Amino acid sequence: MLLQNRAAIALGLRMCSTNVRKGPLMDTARTNSDMSEFRKVFSKAKHIAIITGAGVSAESGVPTFRGENEKWRKWQSQDLATPEAFSRTPSRVWEFYHYRRELALNKKPSAAHLAIAECEARLKKQGRSVVVITQCTDDLHRQAGSKHVLKIHGSLLETRCVSCGHVTINKRSPICAALKDKGAPDPDVADAQIPVDKLPRCGERDCHGLLRPNVVFFGETLDSHILTKVEEQMETCDLCLVVGTSSIVYPAAMFGPQIASRDVPVAEFNTKTTPKTEYFTYHFQGPCGTTLPQALAQHESEVI
Repeated sequence: MLLQNRAAIALGLRMCSTNVRKGPLMDTARTNSDMSEFRKVFSKAKHIAIITGAGVSAESGVPTFRGENEKWRKWQSQDLATPEAFSRTPSRVWEFYHYRRELALNKKPSAAHLAIAECEARLKKQGRSVVVITQCTDDLHRQAGSKHVLKIHGSLLETRCVSCGHVTINKRSPICAALKDKGAPDPDVADAQIPVDKLPRCGERDCHGLLRPNVVFFGETLDSHILTKVEEQMETCDLCLVVGTSSIVYPAAMFGPQIASRDVPVAEFNTKTTPKTEYFTYHFQGPCGTTLPQALAQHESEVI
């Protein structure tokens, strides 16, 4: 079992590596960018796993946790996305996630999202399969039309009660009256300091507990049921694409290399090389919305 030794992938904990190597990472003897060669491999694949990261949604305008979006107001975004931060300052963390929710609710799928969804629908008619294993917490893959999506980091558009554990889809905008027009990311904006009883609350009978975003905070364990499904896909896929991910957030950063260890071709699509590029068969550099549609387009050998 590829994920049986959970210690190898940080015991299923969502963690961000701070030990990122810099400089050229590609093993040029192994990794190439020959699209025609990749297309031949793609044309023969029966079970394709596509691992997507924040870079896919960034092309739709959804901010990542890095680069120019590394900070929200004066805080590191990653420091707000923790259970400790939510426990200490639930109002601040809800403002942060309200800002991200509102952005996600108003964005449209990118060309990469659409290419993946079209590929899945087309290959299904041929008895072939495509699964999306995504680190993104927005709903853009489903909006694009993807059906088989495993969301390993949860969903911004779901809430979970900290008291009763009830999970529900929640696309209300604003999510509660107290958060209306709150969450601006500018460094000079003061915290709203919303009373806890005015933050989003559970609607289940006799509960009224505090709600939290149903996302996996840094330091929390990924859903074991989702990880089991991911493991099944990693063991059966005969082609893997790693798209728009920095490959520094674990355990997802190890999914591609684990698949490559089975001698399965893995192709990376990113704007730059990553700490895991050297493990992969192919690397295609550039915006995912440019490179991915070409890679996943109908091959001349396909019979529809």
